[in-house]
Amino acid sequence: MIFLLDTVTIIRHFSNSGKIGKKALEILNSVEKSDTEFAISVISLMEIMYLSEKNRIGIDLQKTFSIIAETSGYQIIDLNLEIIKTASQIQFYELHDRIIIASALWLGIPIITSDSQFSKIKDLEIIWD
Repeated sequence: MIFLLDTVTIIRHFSNSGKIGKKALEILNSVEKSDTEFAISVISLMEIMYLSEKNRIGIDLQKTFSIIAETSGYQIIDLNLEIIKTASQIQFYELHDRIIIASALWLGIPIITSDSQFSKIKDLEIIWD
């Protein structure tokens, strides 16, 4: 099974900081034990770059790249025209999240997120608690 990770999930998981829901943590910890794979949007990588440059998170882009490279269960999802078309159909207050949501919808996969606002999006399967 493939899951899309939102930015906060990536930051918390890769830096071992902050709360992660029980179900989400179970799935995150299964990456090397099963056929579980995780998709990461390039938008999340851009957010991590920005937040680390502002010293707002405890992980930087290079460490994020290292973790991704060291584990075979991660794949990077590029922004493409189909994701942008999907995003144009979504009403959401924050652009980065809107693109990440559109990525999950376009791929037809669940998203692991703590953001309760994501539950307002029709047809988006959310994993957390």
